[in-house]
Amino acid sequence: MKKGVFSYLALALILSMLHLSAPQEVRAEEKVKKPYTVTLQSKDGKVVGEAKLVETNNGVVIQVIAEGFDPGFHGIHFHETGKCEGPDFISAGEHFNPFKKEHGLKNPKGPHAGDLRNVNADAQGKINTTFITPRVTLMKGKENSLRDLDGSALVIHQNVDDQMTNPSGNSGARIVCGVIK
Repeated sequence: MKKGVFSYLALALILSMLHLSAPQEVRAEEKVKKPYTVTLQSKDGKVVGEAKLVETNNGVVIQVIAEGFDPGFHGIHFHETGKCEGPDFISAGEHFNPFKKEHGLKNPKGPHAGDLRNVNADAQGKINTTFITPRVTLMKGKENSLRDLDGSALVIHQNVDDQMTNPSGNSGARIVCGVIK
């Protein structure tokens, strides 16, 4: 489940470069910061994986490696409070939404800053995916920081997120949670 820090940095750098304007070269300001590790736990407190978050100039790169899911797509979101008390993870609060938008990447009045694309668990129930979001930061003191006074949480849901319906895209129960402080 664990990989070397170099691979995370290299991956974040590559993703960051894809979003640069021409010429396609790494500029000094594109240096990637140290990865932030989020331990993911199931409703019964068992560690089921981790997420690596890396700040870049183009947003936060998120790599999720976890297991124990039903095969198929699952909603994943940043939630507003850094608490993961099982079994329902309601302690994580609502979706992280500092700009008061509506839910969903496809919603014309959205998305929440914490809305993310769905993740896919393979036939063995494993998730191994990497993506980027420009709507949040790990830098303290920013309005859209995941590391504000009470932190935030990364939550994976039971079902697929429809990316439109308030408040959480009909993504169902919160089944995995990880604290971000």
